[in-house]
Amino acid sequence: KTGASVVHCPASNLKLASGFCPVGKLLKAGVNVALGTDGAASNNSLNMFSEMRLASLLAKGVASDAECLPAKDAIRMATINGAAALGVADKIGSLEVGKLADMIIVDTSSVNMIPLFDVLSHLVYCCERTNVTDVWVQGKRLLENRQLRTIDVVDVKKKCLETFEIVKQALEQQSKA
Repeated sequence: KTGASVVHCPASNLKLASGFCPVGKLLKAGVNVALGTDGAASNNSLNMFSEMRLASLLAKGVASDAECLPAKDAIRMATINGAAALGVADKIGSLEVGKLADMIIVDTSSVNMIPLFDVLSHLVYCCERTNVTDVWVQGKRLLENRQLRTIDVVDVKKKCLETFEIVKQALEQQSKA
């Protein structure tokens, strides 16, 4: 009625013991349910494939219904429903003429993806981040043949480790005080 959305973050909810989202009931009630990761601090991973898989499996368990949240609906939660929750479904969330071109290529020949019976089911239940070979954001290719094109990975790792050491030392000093 109000146009509000729910952003379901299954891994974070499990890690923090925050309870179980009644996704099936929300969707039946017409609520827009999107999928999120809730950030690295409460999830340790920002893997949308894992979130889709967890969301679908948890929804089935919570509803005691194996047909609750099929793969196609989990994919919608990760794409167009997320865009709708942000109020930008007219710009992103699906591949359509006039929208920003955000897309990925998934290697379906990897061992974890064969035999391939149902593409949508495999994207939710079998696919891993390592199956992604190429990524475009707003039409710009950022990942090509599993190689980042826009950042220096070695430099980023170095800066992360340097920042980690600074934070670690600050926390150690704080705990001694």
